[in-house]
Amino acid sequence: MSNETFSEINIKVQKRNGQIVAFNALRIKNAIANAFKEQSNLPKETDLPEALQHDVDKATNCVLFVLSERSRNKEFLTVEEIQDEVIRQLYENTYKDVAERYASYRKQHAARRAVLDLYSIIKRDGRVVSFKPEKISTAIAKAFYAHSAEDFNIILERAKHLTNLIVAEIQTLWPDGKAIHIEEIQDLVEKALMKESHHEIAKKYILYREQRTKTRQLEAKKDDASVDWGMVKNFKVIMPSGEEKLLDSEALRFKIETCCQGLPNVSANKILNESFKNYCDGMSEDQMFLSNIMAAKSFLEVEPDYAFVAARLLLLREYQEAMGHDISFEGMKAEYSICFEAFIKKAIAYELLNPDLLQFDLKRLGHALDARRDFLFRYMGLQTLYDRYFIHWDDRRLELPQIFWMRVAMGLAKSEGAQKNERAIEFYNVLSTFRFTSSTPTLFNSGTLHSQLSSCFLTTVEDDLHHIFKCIQDDAMLSKWSGGLGNDWTNIRAMGARIKGTNGRSQGVVPFLKVANDTAVAVNQGGKRQGAMCAYLETWHLDIEEFLELRKNTGDDRRRTHDMHTANWIPDLFMKRVKHNQDWTLFTPQETRDLHHLYGQAFEKRYEEYERLAKEGKVKQFKTIPAVQLWRKMLNMLFETGHPWITWKDPSNIRSPQDHVGVVHSSNLCTEILLNTSKEETAVCNLGSINLAAHVTPDGINHSKLRETVRTAVRMLDNVIDINYYPTAEAKLANQRHRPIGLGLMGFHDALFIQNISYAAQEAVEFSDASMEAISYYAILASIELAKERGAYASYKGSKWDRGLLPIDTLDILEKERGGYLSVDRSARMDWSPVREELKKNGVRNSLVMAIAPTATIANIIGVTASIEPIYKNIFVKSNLSGEFTVVNEFLVADLKKLGLWDREMIDDLKYFDGSVQEIERIPEDVKRKYATAFEIDYEWIIEAASRRQKWIDMGQSLNLYQAKPSGQKVSNMYMFGWEKGLKTTYYLRSMGATRIEKSTLDITKEKYVGNIVGRRDRDDKGHVVEEAPAAVETSEAPATTSAPQLSAEPKEDCEACQ
Repeated sequence: MSNETFSEINIKVQKRNGQIVAFNALRIKNAIANAFKEQSNLPKETDLPEALQHDVDKATNCVLFVLSERSRNKEFLTVEEIQDEVIRQLYENTYKDVAERYASYRKQHAARRAVLDLYSIIKRDGRVVSFKPEKISTAIAKAFYAHSAEDFNIILERAKHLTNLIVAEIQTLWPDGKAIHIEEIQDLVEKALMKESHHEIAKKYILYREQRTKTRQLEAKKDDASVDWGMVKNFKVIMPSGEEKLLDSEALRFKIETCCQGLPNVSANKILNESFKNYCDGMSEDQMFLSNIMAAKSFLEVEPDYAFVAARLLLLREYQEAMGHDISFEGMKAEYSICFEAFIKKAIAYELLNPDLLQFDLKRLGHALDARRDFLFRYMGLQTLYDRYFIHWDDRRLELPQIFWMRVAMGLAKSEGAQKNERAIEFYNVLSTFRFTSSTPTLFNSGTLHSQLSSCFLTTVEDDLHHIFKCIQDDAMLSKWSGGLGNDWTNIRAMGARIKGTNGRSQGVVPFLKVANDTAVAVNQGGKRQGAMCAYLETWHLDIEEFLELRKNTGDDRRRTHDMHTANWIPDLFMKRVKHNQDWTLFTPQETRDLHHLYGQAFEKRYEEYERLAKEGKVKQFKTIPAVQLWRKMLNMLFETGHPWITWKDPSNIRSPQDHVGVVHSSNLCTEILLNTSKEETAVCNLGSINLAAHVTPDGINHSKLRETVRTAVRMLDNVIDINYYPTAEAKLANQRHRPIGLGLMGFHDALFIQNISYAAQEAVEFSDASMEAISYYAILASIELAKERGAYASYKGSKWDRGLLPIDTLDILEKERGGYLSVDRSARMDWSPVREELKKNGVRNSLVMAIAPTATIANIIGVTASIEPIYKNIFVKSNLSGEFTVVNEFLVADLKKLGLWDREMIDDLKYFDGSVQEIERIPEDVKRKYATAFEIDYEWIIEAASRRQKWIDMGQSLNLYQAKPSGQKVSNMYMFGWEKGLKTTYYLRSMGATRIEKSTLDITKEKYVGNIVGRRDRDDKGHVVEEAPAAVETSEAPATTSAPQLSAEPKEDCEACQ
């Protein structure tokens, strides 16, 4: 029986901590393979000889067969049962030496666990917890890291050595075990530091302990009931006019208390006392505002509601800036409609907004503004809008939050004719209540003189010098107006190809990519940040090996593109060749002109014909290499540089509704857009995202609300096409002919939290399926309704829509073209017959309707998790252009409060374990499962959820993948799994270096908190079947370069076009 057959066995596995996870047959195979390698003294990264590989396959199939049979009568299998079966089958198949080595290692690990179980730790509050030597190691490493400039790896080795000495001392002092007080442990740390001659570190450690003792004593005595007004008595404040005024304590108290209203878990007195620490006599009013905001921010890690307080304090500052005088929240309710009309007229006079906005009924729209919605913002979202989105003049913000939303709505309703006022109010309501948010270019430019509202532009570069530099010029113009760029370079002839006109030889595609890279640097996005583009190259291109190295920091810098993203455009045939360990042939496009424009079986037939011609000497320039060799290089470059990303040509084309009028030659900058491109057409997409969290309750999806939001959102996105400013003629032609839109979603993980579902659970997969089906259903129906009102798009005839094919129907076509290799659920929950009937009668307004963008920036604005992403950590510091923001998972805080577990100790534990709850013993297992973070969720869950979404989406999804400790084998398995699950594209591979330390500045006094070392025991094996495998079955670790910026676990906002 083959491994492919076993990969679909539905077995559940119970880990030693009781957690139930999905079974993965590949892990069994890899474990056995690595056991054989060690027994044969083979390096882990090498391939097994054919004979040994046969033995591995044989042993693996035997294990899997037995497990499959045993699982039929059991709800789950335990890790121990699985490991027992591995050993039994190794013995029965005469691999005695391998089996004995495996068994011996298991016994050693069991003995080690048994010894450590003799000890426990008494915390200062009297609680008794497990003894974890890694905590000692982390504390020591932090002490050295804070006071030493040594290489971090040296520090880690030293911390490990010292920890071993301390553990040995504990076993000597108390050989029969003991509950050891935390102070005794710290005494042993001091003793070990002194014994090893680290006197300076020991001194710092002693002083730190004394300081923490005093701090705890002070905190215990702190009385929140009173404000120490004596700290600011007789302080003077300098007003913007230059006038000095005595600090008005009553006005200050009223302002802070007003910002705390309706938030029972916050304290105005705490904010005042904290603010006073940063007050000084003669400070400016602006400094006082900032001190108040910083004081509120400093309590965020304790109580997430302080994010609302900080936002309200910022609001008061914004009101003053826009209005020119102090005004209260109550006063603003009455003033909003008046200042709205004044703003529109003033901004038009300053040539900031389009005069067409005067055609709206400004009084009516002003009265529709709801000032109460200003209170929906958290601090990070409002600060982001203030810094980068609000219309300003001479560094003074003229817009306020509700005016901003209405300005965007008006810009999108300009084309609605007699209904423009009604539509503007409708659009405003979904925007200002955070039900739907347009992408950043739309928020930037809607209603302005240059309403470039589209997010993504995709071009195909022809093998012609004039066209190459025309495309580079087009890139500059598109980037100027905030567009993200995806360029297809596969047509360009390879290095060494003949140039007919000069009888010379080509330098290949790389020098042109260097020019494109420098163009992106030179022309920034709307003057707001560096331009961003992604270059795509198909896998058979003869320059592919050099293309893979474009982001390397070594080599000839003239052939490097350090600022441009890159992506592999991979045909299915290559994946099959990798899977079956076959050869792959590289060609120059000059001799294989049609390959880039073919896909599916037509591509395979033509490619194999070119291979035959090459063998016959009829193709002059080619190179044959093992497909696995090229695949390994792709993955190695992902390790080293984070690029090129992995995207797949065939599913992107075969499932495209527009297969009758062209070819999808690449994706976009963020890998979710899949549109046809040609010399005549630059593909354009217009993006916006549903806030899924706003459309679910603990009982599930609110379908009526979701349908209403989707209908409005689709109308808004369709309007963009007609209102849009187009930097190039090719972009205008493509967008108006095909009318694609990209409706996506954000807040997916929030929606899971609301329903009490773990991301790493079958319920999450089912919700992913159900929610995307609903969005797809309502979005397609909305586009059909628009077609009935406005007409179908110009190129509709002959499309898959015209042929009656919905996205779900195209899976069968993909499987047929691919010849299998597809494992995707095909079930549906909703009755699609009404959609099919309406489609047949009316057609559809938009050639493509759905694409899930990253949404990092707009998700920050409305305060939800980005896109379909799992939460990064439960507490971390997020850095962006607006500064650093403490992010705390408020759902976790609420659950821990209900359990009576949210306290200072819990906050310290969360920091200690780097935002993870998995090692905090007093947290119940169900809570741990619910709040697993990105690197603790097995990639199968993320990919399976994405696969369920992809079956309903006509374009793609920007899908990040996570591995705490990636290795070549793990990453290869992951991408192969994604391909077989029908994914069209992937985005970043996010990795976390096992020795990484992060710094967080969580205290207003700027005292540095040095975060926990990432890389706890078995962290990379969360969800793995062989939880504590011996060295013989460990896969090789990734190179040290996995901690490079491109592989940083911290989500990075490279471009706001899709966000």
